[in-house]
Amino acid sequence: MSSVKTKLKKGDGVIVLTGKDKGKKGEILKVLPQESRVIVQGVNVVKKHRKPSQAAPQGGIETIEKSIHISNVALVDPKEEKPTRVGYKALKDGKKVRVAKRSGETVE
Repeated sequence: MSSVKTKLKKGDGVIVLTGKDKGKKGEILKVLPQESRVIVQGVNVVKKHRKPSQAAPQGGIETIEKSIHISNVALVDPKEEKPTRVGYKALKDGKKVRVAKRSGETVE
C-alpha cells in the first residue's frame, strides 16, 4: 500500500464524513500512515471475541475501535466546530504551523 503524508495527528478532534458513523466526532487515538488510516475514539466500534489468555484469563467479548480511512474524516474547526481542511503557514519566527482552512485559526 502507498503511504500518504497525513496532515492529521494523534489527539486531533475529527468528524466522520461518510459511512455508518457519519457525523460522529471523536479524538484520533492512533494514526497509521502506511495504510492511510486512523483510529478514532468511539467510531467504528466492533465486538471482539477473545480467548482466555494469561493476560486476560477470563476471556470474553471486548468492544474495540477499528481503523477507518483517513479520507473519511476531517479536522474539526477550532472556531466553528465544523469540518475543515488543513493547511500550513509559516510564522514570522520561521515556525511552521497547521491552520484550519475554514476559519484560518491555528491548530495545536
